[in-house]
Amino acid sequence: MRTSTYDFDGLHRRLAGRCFVCEIVAGNPDFTHHIVFRDDRAVAFLSKYPQVYGYVLVAPVRHLEQVTGDFSESEYLELQQIVYRVAEALRNVVPTERLYILSLGSQSGNAHIHWHVVPLPPGVPFEDQQYALLSKGEIVDLNEEEMTALAERIRNQLG
Repeated sequence: MRTSTYDFDGLHRRLAGRCFVCEIVAGNPDFTHHIVFRDDRAVAFLSKYPQVYGYVLVAPVRHLEQVTGDFSESEYLELQQIVYRVAEALRNVVPTERLYILSLGSQSGNAHIHWHVVPLPPGVPFEDQQYALLSKGEIVDLNEEEMTALAERIRNQLG
């Protein structure tokens, strides 16, 4: 699989205070992503800069910033059901030794709460797993056709 390095700090500087999830939800053409799921509560889309093939992000449609504090318990559990469904669809589409689900972000950037759903490919050495997998600064180079095909396969699994 082709990889390259990416300037993630530069990406955050280019956002200049704009919420990339809100821009995706609003349909801003400058923030197009391959959406695999969307309803009135949540949106799930392929990472534009995936460190791993199949990397998906799931976020509430509403701009919420606290992983639990901005949700009622029932709202949180409803969103987690969507995370589960996306994760299972992804696991059925991409070879996965283990699935990582985590919430990352910062009030300084990526404040809109979102969950990273990341398939660990089989055969990755232990020292390159877990956070090391996500922090190496390399992205998987996928062309538009490959991204479109992957998104479609995940959508089909979701039904």
